[in-house]
Amino acid sequence: MKNTSTSLTKLTLQKFKKNGWGVFSFLFLCTCILVALFAYVLAPDNSKNANQMHLSIQSKSPGFKVEMLTIPYSAAENNSFSELFFGKNNTATEIPISNYSIANNSLQIIEYNNEGNEGLEKEFNLSLFPKASIISEVSELYISEKKFLLGTDKYGRDLLSRMLIGIRISLAIGFVSVFISLIIGVTMGAIAGYYGGKVDAVIMWLINVTWSIPTLLLVIAITLALGKGFWQVFIAVGLTMWVEVARVVRGQVMGVKQMQYVKAAKALGFHDFKIILKHILPNSMAPVIIISAANFAGAILIESGLSFLGIGAQPPMPSWGGIIKDHYSYIILGKPYLAIIPGLAIMSLVTVFVLIGNALRDAMDVKTR
Repeated sequence: MKNTSTSLTKLTLQKFKKNGWGVFSFLFLCTCILVALFAYVLAPDNSKNANQMHLSIQSKSPGFKVEMLTIPYSAAENNSFSELFFGKNNTATEIPISNYSIANNSLQIIEYNNEGNEGLEKEFNLSLFPKASIISEVSELYISEKKFLLGTDKYGRDLLSRMLIGIRISLAIGFVSVFISLIIGVTMGAIAGYYGGKVDAVIMWLINVTWSIPTLLLVIAITLALGKGFWQVFIAVGLTMWVEVARVVRGQVMGVKQMQYVKAAKALGFHDFKIILKHILPNSMAPVIIISAANFAGAILIESGLSFLGIGAQPPMPSWGGIIKDHYSYIILGKPYLAIIPGLAIMSLVTVFVLIGNALRDAMDVKTR
């Protein structure tokens, strides 16, 4: 049995490798996961939630450059491990400037003005810059040119950084919600399919009632009941995606339980729980894996919709749906990229899971070679 299982697994992997779009999608997904894990390392703005605002340079186009003066705070204690995965608290003030000069042992700057006029003039003493021993070193140590590869949002935040950190929300909602849906769906489906009768009727009634309610409305209702927030969305989406898993598992279990090896296990006196866990479910999970890939894509779309409606991830936490919500009006104001960029990101990630699901379906189809 073990050799057969191993050979079937190898055969499935070989068929999957022959699917070019499936392999490409898998590699793309692995890249997205790595980006999500090390988002704060890759992001130009590594402050917590990439929330460093510069209102004077709001809504700038991709590739925008500006000189930035950094004024550090006197006390800044950060945990390097925490910074790696959760960013660091804003320990400095960044001021976009259009010009600066040094005079009378102080730094004089002219702030960048978004309107094109000359900005405010300000003066800073040498004592604000601890690493500079003389005022001439301030320009070398604390003034640098900053480039925004994807431009800035309406609050002057780096859009690239917000996009990189926002991928965490989309992937996390997929993993957690699919995990919750698998636990509930596999359990309910296995019980209904194995025992049948009144147990099956009750569970199927619950499945049909849940199925009849529009998914988005049900998610909104659960979210409002649990409250707005990050984890509430995970739970809400997971509690609405289990019905499809349960229906498929029920059908698979009803077929597998008629096999001779299951009847033999019953005759030997094995407990029902052990029969379901050891003999039935392992032979029923192939379609569930395919559905999980589709549910992953669905969870990303649902989360984006909730964030667009304002009941998903709450500001300042970056979310692709939230970024679209903040900037969809800019489509008619001459800056459509502010909404198109996160829209393309959502579309790409959803397409990847759809292609992976299709590749898995073809690889696990025993009728194809």
